[in-house]
Amino acid sequence: MTTAALTAYILVWPVLVAIVLFVICRGFFREWAEARRNGQDLI
Repeated sequence: MTTAALTAYILVWPVLVAIVLFVICRGFFREWAEARRNGQDLI
């Protein structure tokens, strides 16, 4: 493997983790806002 390919492979993982974290947080905050609007507990 070349250095450039190995570097690109290693740098892809933080991007994937950031995307997954963003999706999870977006869903959480949508559920939280909806529960707040309806006057319900989140749990």
